[in-house]
Amino acid sequence: MKKIITFLFVLFSASLVAQQIKNTTFSKAELIKAAKEIMNSTGTCALITQDANGISRVRTMDPFQPERDLTVWFGTNPTSRKVAQIRNNDKVTLYYRDKDDSGYVMIHGKAILVNNQEAKNKYWKTSWKAFYQNKKESYLLIKVVPIWMEIVSPPRKIVGSEKTWEPPTLHF
Repeated sequence: MKKIITFLFVLFSASLVAQQIKNTTFSKAELIKAAKEIMNSTGTCALITQDANGISRVRTMDPFQPERDLTVWFGTNPTSRKVAQIRNNDKVTLYYRDKDDSGYVMIHGKAILVNNQEAKNKYWKTSWKAFYQNKKESYLLIKVVPIWMEIVSPPRKIVGSEKTWEPPTLHF
């Protein structure tokens, strides 16, 4: 009897887990809402570029909050390696890890280097003053316009395919 009860408990528990992680179809608005929640809750993200040899280069960045369409802005040094890499190949990837480590947002997009003073004034953090002594010359913006995004967030019931684990993907 004890074995039967244990078996039924395990079967019932597995059924509940399967129901919780069942891959469902989400609307564009639902995926963007969930992505923004994750992106806004993290303090940093990873920016991935390709060097001249095609090797991925990853660095931690301090992004501004995403725009409505998930466009993301960053500030950087105009003489940095990432700027040279973007000039060579403007396709980049952003990776945001959910603050509770349960999921992520990955955005593949086109990076645009922006040296417009009005935009640089808009996208500025006073805490950066020590890094950029001369905002006009030593500060440059990177604007990442999303091409496509994937997201995994088990607490929001957004998970990958049970068979392939491929996450929900949104093309912009």
